[in-house]
Amino acid sequence: MLLSLLTTTLYAKSDAVVFMYHHFGEDRFPSTNIKLKQFQEQLDYLEDNNYNVWPLSKIIRHIQNKMQIPSKTVALTIDDAYISIYTHAYPMLKKKRFPFTVFVNTRPIGHNSINYMTWDHMREMQRYGAEFANHSSTHDYLTPKKDESSLECKSRIKQELSEAQSRLQEELGMHTNQNPKIFSYPFGEYTQETAKYIESLGYVGVSQTSGAISESSDLRRLPRFAMSEAFANIEDFKLKLGTLDLPLRSVTPWEPVISSNPPRLKVVLQKSLKNFSCYISSGEKIAVKKISEVEFEVQSSEPLEGPRDRYTCTAVDENKQWYWYSHLWIIK
Repeated sequence: MLLSLLTTTLYAKSDAVVFMYHHFGEDRFPSTNIKLKQFQEQLDYLEDNNYNVWPLSKIIRHIQNKMQIPSKTVALTIDDAYISIYTHAYPMLKKKRFPFTVFVNTRPIGHNSINYMTWDHMREMQRYGAEFANHSSTHDYLTPKKDESSLECKSRIKQELSEAQSRLQEELGMHTNQNPKIFSYPFGEYTQETAKYIESLGYVGVSQTSGAISESSDLRRLPRFAMSEAFANIEDFKLKLGTLDLPLRSVTPWEPVISSNPPRLKVVLQKSLKNFSCYISSGEKIAVKKISEVEFEVQSSEPLEGPRDRYTCTAVDENKQWYWYSHLWIIK
């Protein structure tokens, strides 16, 4: 329903869109896999339509330095360092000369697992446009565990990130993931406290919620559009390429872990936009209460199902540009 309401017409913009992948051509993982034909169509579309394909680090540096991001700028990111990145995605990306960013959970690497790349694979890819960033050491949940104190959780997070960062630099060079330091949350989960702590360690946090990024994006939880078989056809891809970062003044609560179910979200925009609508992950439209031209309250009519869900909100401006924001909810 959400996708049917949006136009696929693309407009010039200064926002960037980041895509997230996991498996390539591995049909046994349908929820995280993209078919090779789908991926090829996406790469061809970017090339044929003169998109700027940048490493994610370059986009983040532009945001940090308050530099305008050129229109039609895209980053391709891949989580978990699975072997199909090297065997399938890398030759296709190399042929296009497209840079890309791989988030590595380092502990499985170097243990002769047939499921993951080796450090030699990564060193080769590094020579042809790949950059590598932190995805923790073990890919454990970095939200507080049952009966774990805040101090214990922070100590565990610090160990996960420092071990992974050290390993990346030992194997791929001291400049790896340094300018800036980027971290992708395992399972896309974080709390306000853990996100703030990861920021204090010097990292930009990258989430699995959807949306475009801009100079006003929150560097504790940058969004990415997940690409899997069910949502990776070329029309869906073009639609997401055309989105803009929803101009937010504030969202309340910031905290994704819900205290009551269904949660209520208050959204305050920087400017009035038409057709402000919101949906849960299933695509079902949810109630929006308009408080003023720029203030809205959003709440599902039914409790959300765990372990995660999200409210995705869209709007359109006078130039028929579509804006997108996705808010993570964690249901314990």
